[in-house]
Amino acid sequence: MPIYDYNCKACNKTFELLILKGTVAACPTCNSKKIDQQISSFAVASADMTMARVAKARQKYATSKERKDKQVAEAEAIAHHDDH
Repeated sequence: MPIYDYNCKACNKTFELLILKGTVAACPTCNSKKIDQQISSFAVASADMTMARVAKARQKYATSKERKDKQVAEAEAIAHHDDH
């Protein structure tokens, strides 16, 4: 997906935008559409980026309420099973 570098004529900020279908290019700082496109680059999904996203998702799940609730339910089920 194309990522374009822009310079805002209104506030003179430089920023990047990922351009998707229907994207209207505007400055994220001042919302001006008076911008100049600079040199562009492309977003590339690499194995390292994928691994980083997976690690982040796993960390988020490990600290989530859902996981804690499952652990409590499992512990209660084991305790209940051992009582019988």
